[in-house]
Amino acid sequence: MNRKNMKLTRSVAALAAAALLAGCASVSGDQGFGTVSALAKERLGQDARILRNDDDARALDSLIAAKLRTPLMADDAVQIALLNNRALQASYWNVGIAHADLVQAGRLKNPAFTFQRTRAGDAGDALDIERSLTLSLVSLLTAPIAKRVESRRFEQTRLMVANDILEHAAKTRHAYFEAVGAAQGLAYARQVAASAEASAELTGRMAQAGNLSQLDLARQQLYEAEAAAAVARAGKRTVATREHLTRLMGLWGTGSTYVLPDRLPDLPSKPADIDDIERIAIRERLDIRAARVEAAQTAASLGLTKTTRFINVLDLGYVRKTSAGQSAAPGYAISLELPLFDWGGARVAKSEAIYMQAVNKVAHAATQARSEARESYLAYRTAYDLAKHYRDRVIPLRKKISDETMLRYNGMLVSVFELLADAREQGAAVHGTIDALKDYWITQTRLEAALGGQLPIPPAPPADSATAHQGTPQ
Repeated sequence: MNRKNMKLTRSVAALAAAALLAGCASVSGDQGFGTVSALAKERLGQDARILRNDDDARALDSLIAAKLRTPLMADDAVQIALLNNRALQASYWNVGIAHADLVQAGRLKNPAFTFQRTRAGDAGDALDIERSLTLSLVSLLTAPIAKRVESRRFEQTRLMVANDILEHAAKTRHAYFEAVGAAQGLAYARQVAASAEASAELTGRMAQAGNLSQLDLARQQLYEAEAAAAVARAGKRTVATREHLTRLMGLWGTGSTYVLPDRLPDLPSKPADIDDIERIAIRERLDIRAARVEAAQTAASLGLTKTTRFINVLDLGYVRKTSAGQSAAPGYAISLELPLFDWGGARVAKSEAIYMQAVNKVAHAATQARSEARESYLAYRTAYDLAKHYRDRVIPLRKKISDETMLRYNGMLVSVFELLADAREQGAAVHGTIDALKDYWITQTRLEAALGGQLPIPPAPPADSATAHQGTPQ
């Protein structure tokens, strides 16, 4: 073999060695999900894990069973939802798919081996055998750029999955407070209905004795009928909200028989005071960060497109040809796509359009985030003030009126009809208090979703000052 051929052989061997080293990149154990789980832990204080095998499933069953032995708290509901909701688990695997694409981007295309066998002459006596080994030079030259592109796509996927976790956690908290509030409202509606039924029985006896007109009796019977209808509506809402929460947690069978607390959490001593809320939303929202990464990834893809617009296919190969009765003839072959019809202009124009599309998506996401942050914070503060107003003003005044009416009734200064009217007004005030407290916790959840993280919530006041009067109507 002469010196020229030896040099060519060493060059091809070097390319083959580079291809082998590039192919050594391997898939990591957690496939990049560890950073997503850490981000969820930081933002929510809850774990997010992929269920990979039967052992993970059994561990999850044990965790759920332990949490369902006591009344379910909001944080427990979120933890179960992050681990047990199958749609969310399916989205977790997007990280593994993106990680595999990243690893694949760091590997060269497999070399192509060609074998040709021909016979020359009329009698076919001359036998020619040609062997070639071809490597893609374009994939070797553009591999660093392609890997950077896939690295950004991988980061975008991780941010999107983490954002899915935050959104699902917010939906679960929202559903939790809806379910607890509905159950609390149902319990009080049943108390009102029982009181109305007793009042109807009393007025019925009074009417039979001639101490009550038929008009007053009909009014009390109507109140009893409306109270019974309110129980039916409250029961329907309780079932609907509970089933919604059950679906978000991915529970079924015996797991769906969990117990909720009897009442909503107490109102905190003061609301969270947040300055520069728009800046926080822009900085912390994961969907905005994902949109920024997408724009950067698109820009990198545009650079790759420009790099390969003229040379799209460039292959270098080692060729060895042998013929009957002759010594082997080594050589090389180059395969090059000639840009006679497609100069790559359309590909570049498409990449530029996609990039401008991504830039506008980032701007739109930022505008939406600012508006959602302002709206959510205003709703949060209003809901807090309203719930506090019911707790500190409406319920105490309603209780005072109820106590004074009872005193006058015992002193035979007011009639039974005024007492019954007061009971109806008391029921409306308590239902308003429950709705206001439920709306506060829901608006807090929405504000946390708009800001991309949990709020620093002040402690609740002592139970004796925070618990609203929710006794049975007189």
